[in-house]
Amino acid sequence: MTRQQLFAVCFFAGLLVLLYQIAVIFSPFVRPVLWAVILAHVTFPLHTKLTAVLKGRETVSAGLLTLAIMAIVVVPVGLLITLLIQEAGSAYNAVNGWVQSGGVKRLPQAIELLPFGGYLKDLIARLVASPGDFESFLLEGSKTVSGFAVGQLAGLAKDAFMLVVNFLVIMVTLFFFFKDGVRLYQGLYRVVPLEEIHKERIFTRLDQTIRAVVKGIVITAIAQGLLAGLAYAVLDVPVPVFLMAVTIVLAPLPFGGTALVWGPVTLYLFWTGPMWKGIAMFAWGAGVVTTVDSVLRPMLIGQGAKLPVLFLFFSILGGLGAYGLIGLFLGPILLAILLTAVQIYSEEYLSKPPPPSATFKSTE
Repeated sequence: MTRQQLFAVCFFAGLLVLLYQIAVIFSPFVRPVLWAVILAHVTFPLHTKLTAVLKGRETVSAGLLTLAIMAIVVVPVGLLITLLIQEAGSAYNAVNGWVQSGGVKRLPQAIELLPFGGYLKDLIARLVASPGDFESFLLEGSKTVSGFAVGQLAGLAKDAFMLVVNFLVIMVTLFFFFKDGVRLYQGLYRVVPLEEIHKERIFTRLDQTIRAVVKGIVITAIAQGLLAGLAYAVLDVPVPVFLMAVTIVLAPLPFGGTALVWGPVTLYLFWTGPMWKGIAMFAWGAGVVTTVDSVLRPMLIGQGAKLPVLFLFFSILGGLGAYGLIGLFLGPILLAILLTAVQIYSEEYLSKPPPPSATFKSTE
């Protein structure tokens, strides 16, 4: 081995060690930084317009926009957490009042009002045959569910230090992305070891996918939650704000989605209220809330990201399992980059004509 080769080996070995150590140091902040990347990318046009209004003062624009986003996020989240704690605790009281008023004993008659209720009546009747055990089961179950919700939210409060740290990381990173975003983007674009035309295609696809996924997931979930929450409030369902928040959180899920909330609410209204309330909730949930998801989300994501529906489904589901909530965004983004890379490879290496085969002339 020559001296130059030995130097190259040692250099790259040291570089790998440094990269590993930097990865260990930065690993606790990967998710907050990813959230900042998504927020900055989506809101950067606002920064550009605000900078123009402020006559090119990028730092002032970045600071004002960061403070605005902080206010928009902190105030609603704080109010929502407070309402969730209050209403999650009162859910147990609602179930307890229903049981104490004789709701369990009226359950077999109420179940007949449901579609195909006759098939369930015998099972419910057997359960109610020992009302003490069944009532205890309902009370303990509702207490466990409400206790879990309160416990999770209380856990956030107990772990407030890391919550504040992560939020500050997002805000500080967001400020510098606004302030130096163009230069950071140009630096990253320059060091990517690809031809210019390929880099342009990948970065363009990345931009389209991020915008489409954010619009598709966030706008659809909020629209579904608000529509479902309107029905909860009009039909006088207990803890409507809590149910609306849960509906928004569950809306992006590939399985069930909003039906995991409005479905049980429909059964509850059939049992406890006039039949028309249950029918109205089912019709609104299946006909309006679910239709919004099937129409709005594919329109926003499909047209913008141009991803196959099957692969999009698995990328959302797998991203959710691997990375948590941010995986809903990260999964389709990684899929879009992969598909673009495969397309480039196909065009560069698979579409070229094969070399001409050798021909042999027979000699006499």
